[in-house]
Amino acid sequence: MAFDKDAIIDSLKEASISDLNDLVKAIEEEFDVSASAPVAVAGAAGGDAAAAKDSYDVELTESGDQKVKAIKAVRDITGLGLKDAKGLVDNVPSIIKEDVSEDEANDMKAKLEEVGGVVTLK
Repeated sequence: MAFDKDAIIDSLKEASISDLNDLVKAIEEEFDVSASAPVAVAGAAGGDAAAAKDSYDVELTESGDQKVKAIKAVRDITGLGLKDAKGLVDNVPSIIKEDVSEDEANDMKAKLEEVGGVVTLK
């Protein structure tokens, strides 16, 4: 069986976020690897960069006990469908939204924490 890179890429383009998440988990288990990005250690300039930050990523780190309400909140925030929103809530930590203003990020954080979620702004 020949390896057909283009066919695999075409299949990935058609997959949902949930399907891609399941694929990553399966690859991690099969090959005993981690798809997590390495975390850079912030130096002295890190404090200055954080003070000047004007956009944030909203990350759901724990979904809490009220998953149904958390899924509804994620759908409300992102506009995603039920399956994709459920995938984000079930597979925490998940980036809910990227590059949003501080006010918008804090609003999203409040909505998710209201339903029991734990949120980190990056």
